[in-house]
Amino acid sequence: MEVLARVRNEQLLLVDAGRLMRVSYRQAKRLWKRYREEGAAGLQHRSAGRVSNRAHDAGMRRKALRLVREKYGGAVGERFGPTLAAEHLASEDGLQIDAETLRRWMLAEGLWSRERKRRGHRRRRERKEHFGELVQMDGSFHAWLEERGPQGCLIDMVDDATNTTWAQLGEQETIWAVADALRAWIERYGVPLALYVDWKNLYKRAATPKERLRGEEPITQFGRMCAKLGIALIAAHSPQAKGRVERVHGTHQDRLVKKLRRKEINSHEVSNVYLEREYLPEHNGRFARTAAKPEDYHRRAPRAAELDRIFRLESERTISADWVVRYANRFFQLAPQNRHYAPAQSKVLVCEGRHGGIAIEYRGRALRWQEIPAPAQPRVLVQRATASHAPPAKRKWVPPANHPWRKAVCRATERPTGRAPSVAAVATPSALALPCASP
Repeated sequence: MEVLARVRNEQLLLVDAGRLMRVSYRQAKRLWKRYREEGAAGLQHRSAGRVSNRAHDAGMRRKALRLVREKYGGAVGERFGPTLAAEHLASEDGLQIDAETLRRWMLAEGLWSRERKRRGHRRRRERKEHFGELVQMDGSFHAWLEERGPQGCLIDMVDDATNTTWAQLGEQETIWAVADALRAWIERYGVPLALYVDWKNLYKRAATPKERLRGEEPITQFGRMCAKLGIALIAAHSPQAKGRVERVHGTHQDRLVKKLRRKEINSHEVSNVYLEREYLPEHNGRFARTAAKPEDYHRRAPRAAELDRIFRLESERTISADWVVRYANRFFQLAPQNRHYAPAQSKVLVCEGRHGGIAIEYRGRALRWQEIPAPAQPRVLVQRATASHAPPAKRKWVPPANHPWRKAVCRATERPTGRAPSVAAVATPSALALPCASP
């Protein structure tokens, strides 16, 4: 309107006005005609205030909002978001509605609200360029089964370049939980170059004073497994450093919990079957992206027998003088070996498999053994004090007849008559009762 007013005042030519309004000369002539005939109101778009020709009818909108309210609504933590609700409306109810359209409808009806969270400014790290170059790994504790089942921890693995996800649900974030998740990833995709994990004792730990003095790098059981596979273990110092897997946690805590509720799943075993067969293929099909470069950096997965030798707990123990090895309060008697006989007081490696199997190795070779019961502890007999074992009573000491005390008493009693006896002689009746010894 300002530009056309300058044309009316003959300050601009119409061709220059078209350049200022960034329209063609023909469109500028149309706008100038409307402005001359209708004024500023003529510049408003003719479709303003009208219903779009491609808008959904009112009946479809009412039906969609009714389904959202009945099936996908609820409290703030339970209701479906517009994107997830649109997916289920399409797959279960046959209503094809764009997620943004459904978002506007839900906002207008009060079925959805904008939740804004203020966060500190951080610079996002660029993604890796190749699939398998870096995989982020973390555990998420959450009420995955709500009130239907036990609490659990979801072990998430997310490829940094493609967002490809693998997850397993268990009771805790233990060594076997993360080892099982890593082995499942390796069997499916191969061995990645690096893992991005938390700074926890499960993955990495600080060096002890003795290790610092010796210059040794501390290693955990999981770190030893990764070292055998050639996987670099990188520890993050904050949740924001591994933001991709943290954001995947949030997606699972919203979508997976609701889908498990719809399936009425109440155990970790059934949840893992559902994750592998239905949820993860659907999730990766929707959220995975193409890597910047096509080369796959995963290495070939080892054979199952080799993986069994890698994914196990290893502890160093000393052979006793009678060729017995103690591990986890269990005692293993080493059998005579044909060759490679392990001498007493030498070090052996006790290996515990995923399902509790035990192997004892000496210099890389397995030894034969037999588990024996724990040795009996010596019993300490405590005897009660009885009359026969009671200590003898202490006798009162009586001075002998020739003791100097008795001589002093006798001299006091033999003094001449008319003189009062001494105080000691009067005050000691027991001494007076004793016979005096002859000089």
